[in-house]
Amino acid sequence: MKKIIILGGIILLFPAILFAQAKIEGPIWNVGDRWDFGQEGFLEVVGVEKKGYIAKFSAGIFFKSAQGTAIFHKSTFNVLYVLEGDKVKKYRGGHRKILNFPLVIGEKWKGGYDKVYKGGWYTADCFESFIVLGWEDLQVRAGKFRTLKLEYTVREARKDSFIPNAPGWEYNAWYWYSPEVKYLVKGKYEKEYHEDSVPVGATFKGGRESWELISFKVKK
Repeated sequence: MKKIIILGGIILLFPAILFAQAKIEGPIWNVGDRWDFGQEGFLEVVGVEKKGYIAKFSAGIFFKSAQGTAIFHKSTFNVLYVLEGDKVKKYRGGHRKILNFPLVIGEKWKGGYDKVYKGGWYTADCFESFIVLGWEDLQVRAGKFRTLKLEYTVREARKDSFIPNAPGWEYNAWYWYSPEVKYLVKGKYEKEYHEDSVPVGATFKGGRESWELISFKVKK
């Protein structure tokens, strides 16, 4: 009888183990798919190319003041290019690899970008690292979803600063990706700040206002 009970437990546990270890491939986006995050902006798919998806955006995974049109790699969903008028420019900003499919629990990857601070009073190299932490059921304003939690760390190394020996900064953020929603449903920052409130010369450790999905529309 004990063997039967143990075997039954293993059978019940087996699907959960497979689910946890499975590779989550990138979603299929369609023209008209849209995700709204309130004051944090939106993302809307406006075109599909052979190698990528074209999407209009306002803030979201990009920096607070960013808006425009970006092209996402069709497989990894790294941000490849941004459109500036009639010109296509390679995207070199932050969060370029925030989505890096396929996603597997425990997988790590790195990214980076150069930064010129407001007013040009210093430049910096910013080093990014990402890790997939695991599955989590998450409630946001748009509903309750099964999500993969990602941890993001960025470290700044200042250069060309007008302030001798000025320290850089480092902070963490967490993002939740939902296969059902086909995109991120929440972003949470270790320490929030309002960009315009950071004084010149201040050393800070933080991100920006946390956000969550308010509504979405995707084709199945």
